[in-house]
Amino acid sequence: MTVTAVRAPLGWLGPGRLVEDVLVVLDGGRAAYAGSAAGVGVVASGTEGGTETLDGGPVPPEPDQEIHFEGFLMPGVVDRHVHIGMADPFSVVAGGVTAVRDLGWPPEVVLSMAGASEGPAFNGPLIRAAGPMLTCPGGYPTRSGWAPNGTGLEVRGAEEAAGAASVLLEAGAAVLKVALNSEAGPTLSDQDLVAICDVAHRGGTIVTAHCQGREQAARALGAGVDEFAHCPWSERLADELIEAMAKRMRIVSTLDILSYGRDTPELRTAIDNLRRFLAAGGRVAYGTDLGNGPIPPGIHVGEAWHLRTAGLSGEEVLEALTFRPLATGEPADLVGLGGNPLEDLDALANVRLVLRAGRRFG
Repeated sequence: MTVTAVRAPLGWLGPGRLVEDVLVVLDGGRAAYAGSAAGVGVVASGTEGGTETLDGGPVPPEPDQEIHFEGFLMPGVVDRHVHIGMADPFSVVAGGVTAVRDLGWPPEVVLSMAGASEGPAFNGPLIRAAGPMLTCPGGYPTRSGWAPNGTGLEVRGAEEAAGAASVLLEAGAAVLKVALNSEAGPTLSDQDLVAICDVAHRGGTIVTAHCQGREQAARALGAGVDEFAHCPWSERLADELIEAMAKRMRIVSTLDILSYGRDTPELRTAIDNLRRFLAAGGRVAYGTDLGNGPIPPGIHVGEAWHLRTAGLSGEEVLEALTFRPLATGEPADLVGLGGNPLEDLDALANVRLVLRAGRRFG
């Protein structure tokens, strides 16, 4: 395994950790050190042969290669809503997104890709996948032109819904996704939703929902769904519903698919819902729905600006874009930018360095 040391003038390693003269040492697929370059020094530990860095962590191994990067370092970005079969995986990772979560594709294709992404030769991001969306006969997305056969899995009744959910988890699905799009056809019953949520929660995972149409967000909350795969945009949600959602649900943003850079009523409704959700203490994660229209691969600056408009600070935007901090033992995924996104989010478009699992992609 190659040990790589990356040094830069400034780095954001996670919430509250903005470090000048930052050093990140990557040992294979994990970070061996992340902090100030001045913090790496040998001190006596009181045990024979024992040494520590000045900040209290273990001494990182000697690097096989060193990268002196004149820019800003941050953890790799995670896009929690993509359709990777409609994108070029290499362009995704080269653009700064080191991990993705696919939320709807035929399982025999995407679960195989997810397995392959664990290997060192995969030219793309780490992939986690839901497989197909669970839906009812005739429900979204089984009649949608964008969705290949198998993108939706139709179930008939709660027993069949629970069985399908179990099979997907056994096949390697990381999460379960349900389709509640009443604007495109019939939807799962409340009993179906509860059955799917029960299987997911017993299996230690979550259920995410595509909610489109009036009252679908409330139905998802009532059934135990854990996350919205899109920020709700079909209706202005009641404050009481927003407050209940904020106590136990997360929203994946996907705001720019409502606008593609334009001002639209749908975008305004979604941002209003998200702003109140955040004010109530809710959590938002960055997601783009890559594959849906002209969404660029890699970090999508427009999506980041929408999050800023919804009320996040610059650091909170970075937190929404990432999954784990850069710290000892965490995945060896980092991005180098030409500028500081805490000062100007447009710096997210200037990706100059990407390492995923310690392997350099740019």
